[in-house]
Amino acid sequence: MTAANTKKVVIAALSGNVAIAVCKFTAAFLSGSTATLAEAVHSLADSGNQLLLLIGIGLAIRPATEKFPFGRAAERYFWPFVVALMLFSVGGAFAIIEGIIHLIHGGETPANGVLQFDVFGKTISCHAAYLNYGVLGTSFLFEAMSFRVALREFKVLAKGQPLRKALFEARDPTIPLVLAEDTTALFGLGIALAAVVLSGATGNAWWDPLGSLIIGVLLCAVAVILARVTHGLLIGESATLEDQAHVLRVVEEVEGVDRVTQLLTMHLGPDEVVLALKIAFRPDIKLFELEETTNLIEAKLRSVMPQMRKIFIEPDSKGDGRGLKNARALSGVDEASL
Repeated sequence: MTAANTKKVVIAALSGNVAIAVCKFTAAFLSGSTATLAEAVHSLADSGNQLLLLIGIGLAIRPATEKFPFGRAAERYFWPFVVALMLFSVGGAFAIIEGIIHLIHGGETPANGVLQFDVFGKTISCHAAYLNYGVLGTSFLFEAMSFRVALREFKVLAKGQPLRKALFEARDPTIPLVLAEDTTALFGLGIALAAVVLSGATGNAWWDPLGSLIIGVLLCAVAVILARVTHGLLIGESATLEDQAHVLRVVEEVEGVDRVTQLLTMHLGPDEVVLALKIAFRPDIKLFELEETTNLIEAKLRSVMPQMRKIFIEPDSKGDGRGLKNARALSGVDEASL
């Protein structure tokens, strides 16, 4: 299956959010809408977030050095975690604080007057509310385009898994993060539009800051979920159970191998895994055969699972069995039969 294009998703989201942020700030300034201002800050924060993700992607491909002997693949985990914190503080917290302040002070009804612009010597009139609706609608279109790109690549990443499983078990958090940002932005735009319409139609100023408050809570909730996902990856999650089972099948089919007695994995990055194996080799195997068999195991694993970048194998017939129970059950090989 074709690999998901992470960089393509981030660039598409960045392009859309820069354009959207400009539109929203213009609309917020002209209409005086607190909910629209919250959405503008949200888009500005998203633009900064995408830049951070691009930095992480760029740093992750740097070669290994003496200081970083395993490379810097973990940059792909560190920067998404920073983005989750930014989404919570700059996006969510700002919207909540703005909403509370305006609710306490009674709010401000969005401007409903006629605005006039001088364009190429001609005066153009536009109702402030219509301008606000137009900008929010345009923003929704840009977000939908970015969402479409992220969703398409997320489906490639998920490989047919249910949404929840794909989100919480993904070893590349970037695409789920962008998809979550785009989804939240689409909901946020709908809330902002409803708040502006209700404020203008009813004359009740509290609808607008209430919309800002709801957007803030939504952003904070999504940020907490994303932080939870990236936190586990940052401190070192194992390879997926499917990958562990695949390792077992490949290794135990190699001639000279009796069984795997320990299997430990850790993701350094989305496409880089450390694999540590303890293997019970055939009792009559000679030393030179042991070395050849070990090299064959590594070659076969790398040919079918290129993400296994660092492989360490130790001959040990009395390994403690860690990492084997669930993987062996999924691989279809019963421990008792070995």
